[in-house]
Amino acid sequence: MAIRISRKQFLLSLPFASLLPQGCERGTEVAEITPEGLTKIKVGYMGITCEAPIFVAMEKGFFAEEGIAAEKVKVEWTQFKDVLGLGGFHLGQQPVMMFLKPIEEGLDVKMTAGVHKGCLRIQASPDGPISTVEDLRGKRIGVPGMGTPPFIFANRVLGRNKIDPRTEIEWRVFPSGELGLALDKGEVDAVATSEPIGSLLLAEGKVKNIADLGVDMPYAEEYCCSIMMNGKFVETNRAACAAATRAILKGAKWVEANPRAAARLSIEKGYLASHPELNAQALGDLPFVPSISGGRDAIRAAAEDMKEIGILSPAMDIAEVTERIYVEFEGVTDEWLATVEVPSLADGQLPDDQWQRVARELVVEGAPLFAKSCCSAPSPIVR
Repeated sequence: MAIRISRKQFLLSLPFASLLPQGCERGTEVAEITPEGLTKIKVGYMGITCEAPIFVAMEKGFFAEEGIAAEKVKVEWTQFKDVLGLGGFHLGQQPVMMFLKPIEEGLDVKMTAGVHKGCLRIQASPDGPISTVEDLRGKRIGVPGMGTPPFIFANRVLGRNKIDPRTEIEWRVFPSGELGLALDKGEVDAVATSEPIGSLLLAEGKVKNIADLGVDMPYAEEYCCSIMMNGKFVETNRAACAAATRAILKGAKWVEANPRAAARLSIEKGYLASHPELNAQALGDLPFVPSISGGRDAIRAAAEDMKEIGILSPAMDIAEVTERIYVEFEGVTDEWLATVEVPSLADGQLPDDQWQRVARELVVEGAPLFAKSCCSAPSPIVR
């Protein structure tokens, strides 16, 4: 006799089931309070470069200042969306593009604020024949995975330039750290990258930028990553979620003011493995200027392009979806953000010779340590 089990029962049987909340049903979880009066929140992270605002909020006491006892939960990329959706942890920082398709398919996750811009590029050999997006027609593009943000960004750029990414491009998948090698060996004509891979390839002189999410219009003002929260947890713990949002946004402003210091902190405190100068360059390339309105606008911008190229359903009502998934908290506004002040450390910014420092570091240290990128791991999106 066939036995039917629910999706939740199936996921509870998997190795990461210990991350899921026990003793209460999803949707009824009320955050615990510590003896000191702090609200317990589980913060998921993968150990990637652009999660620096979370690491800073942890280490600089921003969560505690907001009355939050933040518990770190290390999660693998392939598990992140499902574990967050089921309440195994309560919040994290993730790319907007990566979550729109799962949300369309029913994932119960909310977004609360834009954290940073940039981080995605299309790149080609500096002396090769490809200099414009139009030159990519009919070419082979290397990506770290079908459905990853670099893949989606490349699709968006191609679609806007009247190139059909389904019929006029050959996609080839390589691990993020091997994209530069694939380009060197002539296995691809261009690559779609994210940080820190894009900065590394530029530092090594292996590529030039063909399209850059952080520079080129209409993408330059678009927020790549947003704060993501478990939908049911937000419903029952709005005040705590607002406080956690404030802590991470303050962390983002600290990273913007001190990218070099944030890079060192991320490595020294064991959140990720990377070379300090390379990590500093990657953080310095990302505008950590958080925004409430910008986070909302990012949903519309990404969804419009993703509908046009067929990743999202043509029938999706973007305005309705945005209203349903984007949560704004009283007092957590762009006006409030403008009043948040953080110190600027003497050695916190990148020096003028930062690129040279990266180059020397790579020569001295040998093969680079790759911190995972916020946009590089495989995604279940299938077109």
